[in-house]
Amino acid sequence: KSNTTQQQAPLSLTDLRFWSSSPTWRRSAVNTFRCLVGCTIGDFSAMWSLQLWYPELGVGPIMAISMASGIFTSTLLETVLLRIGRDNLSWPAALQTAVGMSMVSMLTMEMAQNLVDYHLTGGTVAFDSPSFWVAALVSMAAGFLSPLPYNYLRLRKYGKACH
Repeated sequence: KSNTTQQQAPLSLTDLRFWSSSPTWRRSAVNTFRCLVGCTIGDFSAMWSLQLWYPELGVGPIMAISMASGIFTSTLLETVLLRIGRDNLSWPAALQTAVGMSMVSMLTMEMAQNLVDYHLTGGTVAFDSPSFWVAALVSMAAGFLSPLPYNYLRLRKYGKACH
């Protein structure tokens, strides 16, 4: 009888078992949702404010500024959650962790939200229109779903959460 233990080779990304971890999907969904809240607050607030007070900027610059605002507020929210949440990091460590999170995931989320919003509304904010609010919900769903597989992959393969 041998005392050595055999280590299993890591699962391949093409193996369906890699993608079947319920706990990893749940954690990835929570992490992605936290990012969605931060991104959406900054993105939509900037888009609505800029269209209201600076409509002459045009859709392109407004969407670019809105995306940057979304990434900023997501990082800010994550810094606060890392500081006061279960991680209880110091402020500098929380900020460093939040800034070091996956830019790929945040950019994917922002681009998906803005592309869907633009496709459905033409980039026009219309608070009194039910179709505007439906488009906002659809764009948030796209923003949530687009980086989710990437966030799962990073968490499952590397043990690193993106958010």
